[in-house]
Amino acid sequence: MRWDGGVSDIGHAIRPDGDKPAMGSANMNTIEEHTMDQRLANKVAVITGAASGIGAATAKTYVEHGARVVLGDIQDDLGAALVASLGGAENATFCHCDVTDEQQVEALVEAAVTQYGGIDIMFNCAGIVGAVGPMSTTPAAEWKLTIDIMLNGVFYGMKHASRHMKAAGSGSIISMSSTAGVMGGLGPHAYTAAKHAVIGMTKGLAAEVGLFGVRVNCIAPAGMATPMVADVLTGDHQKLDETIAALAEGSPLKGRAGLAQDVANAALWLASDESGYTSGLTLTVDAGATTGSTAAPPAFAEYEPMKREAGRTGVE
Repeated sequence: MRWDGGVSDIGHAIRPDGDKPAMGSANMNTIEEHTMDQRLANKVAVITGAASGIGAATAKTYVEHGARVVLGDIQDDLGAALVASLGGAENATFCHCDVTDEQQVEALVEAAVTQYGGIDIMFNCAGIVGAVGPMSTTPAAEWKLTIDIMLNGVFYGMKHASRHMKAAGSGSIISMSSTAGVMGGLGPHAYTAAKHAVIGMTKGLAAEVGLFGVRVNCIAPAGMATPMVADVLTGDHQKLDETIAALAEGSPLKGRAGLAQDVANAALWLASDESGYTSGLTLTVDAGATTGSTAAPPAFAEYEPMKREAGRTGVE
């Protein structure tokens, strides 16, 4: 099984004092000016699904690289504990956010503007496995709720972040897709539909907002060692060690499981100025699974004389 668990530009958002770096040659030095441990210096990020798994790993990574983060989730206790671990309000803020409620997603984005002066990065990371089983027996209510979380929640994040970013003339919007959004048969039906749609929305919004200096990309991980995947593979969301072992055994990269930090690193690159000319991309984090790599050798991996017509072999 493969499951996913569950980001910048040249320039920054306009701050309350109206000071906005000019676009152009002066800002092309941004990458060189930032040290490698401050790749998101002076940037503000909003992350949904931020209290655990990939969202939490990304929040920690963003703060380590100089960003301030506004974290949204329905897991309030975990969210509050994460903020404390990140150094408190100077670096991070938590807001209860159910992504099926547009007003709550809008309030999350507005919290970034109010508290930290703008929004440079939007990472739509909230997600669940959702409805499972054959399509013929999938309850409509479970289908609708899965789509509401996995697709409509991303739409709300894109909508309200892009409004501010277009006005600012810069920004990076990142959303979670999945290898199940690239290929069939890797996830439940509603999950697969939503993840395919996220890729489509990413391309569409990238085409719309590029003229405003805003970039839009998504990430498509395979099954990573997160609480959500642990629950699927072991029946216990806390059994991460067992999950890592199981994923490593079936990985196309020998002995190497996919970790939440692998996706956080991808989200860091898409958030940073290092990806400043990248938009509309679906970035896979899957050890090559979607291009045919498996834990077994590929077909025709051993040498034989070339095969020809009518059973002949070799060049003579």
